Amino acid sequence: FCLMAAPGKVAAFRLPPLPTIGEIIKLFRLKAQKQLSQNFLLDLRLTDKIVRQAGELKNAHVCEVGPGPGGITRSILSAGVEQLLLIEKDPRFIPGLQILSEAAPGKVRIVHGDILTYKMEKAFPKHLKKNWDDEPPDIHIIGNLPFSVSTPLIIKWLENVSKKDGPFIYGRTQMTLTFQKEVAERLIANPGGRQRSRLSIMAQHLCTVENCFVIPGAAFVPKPEVDVAVVHFTPLVQPKIQQPFELVEKVVRSVFQFRRKYCFRGLETLFPQDGRLTRTEQLMMTANVDPTLRPFQLSMSQFRNLCDTYRKMCDEDPSLFAYNYREELKQNKMMRNLLKNQPEQTEEENQL
Repeated sequence: FCLMAAPGKVAAFRLPPLPTIGEIIKLFRLKAQKQLSQNFLLDLRLTDKIVRQAGELKNAHVCEVGPGPGGITRSILSAGVEQLLLIEKDPRFIPGLQILSEAAPGKVRIVHGDILTYKMEKAFPKHLKKNWDDEPPDIHIIGNLPFSVSTPLIIKWLENVSKKDGPFIYGRTQMTLTFQKEVAERLIANPGGRQRSRLSIMAQHLCTVENCFVIPGAAFVPKPEVDVAVVHFTPLVQPKIQQPFELVEKVVRSVFQFRRKYCFRGLETLFPQDGRLTRTEQLMMTANVDPTLRPFQLSMSQFRNLCDTYRKMCDEDPSLFAYNYREELKQNKMMRNLLKNQPEQTEEENQL
């Protein structure tokens, strides 16, 4: 690599001449695997645009998730980062990434592993840690995520934000990630919006969520059937719902369980059959929520009231939080089948 400096300017990092991404794909006979929902982005103008959404990366520490053949990786390195951690699950991409690593000595660390299980608590130097109330640390997560991984991964990271662990042990680490356009629309949807969902509440109560821009499917190889959106997340200093992640997730999941029905129907599933109606009415009355609203019409403050009220009810009845509606349905069904399959009893057995 070479360091080039214009007069009066700080020296900027430049990658040496390298094979194009297309040439890397041919050289290592790389083929996107449909079962892993892989799509390559070859246009470096678009990869530069994605990286710009992350903000100022000069001298920053960056983790790129699923770099694949390394298009976004080149744009991150060209932004002048201090260190770049690459986490790649598919071993076929490692040799191509090593070419980039050799072109930027001392800047790149490659981990062959699964981001869903990789422990990020030790991914960055300790001196980068900042208090949660401070500005975000000089750490960024960037990734063109396979569709199959994007939703479970953002839910996992939102839980990390709530608990201030994982990559957020360093402070309010920012994330710039790609999603299927429809998923991105859910992440940013406002109350009353057609795409308002469980994902909207879980993301927006913990982070500022920005839909940066849309990349047409035609820009990817192979071309996916949908467009792709770039979304930027910055964790909030104070979550909008100050309850444990598991409790918020349970309430929100229950509300959206019957999306097209009144919210009362979904909230009923928080309570055992015995006393269900009374407790649901108590929850909605105390939380001051109109039971005839649809789930997607509820505001963030109404979700906060529901979570706060449900928390008080769980404190009064510790067995309540462990209650599982689906488990109760399953047990009732098994009991019905058991009774249905029993042989008819004689009159004497009935008397006994």
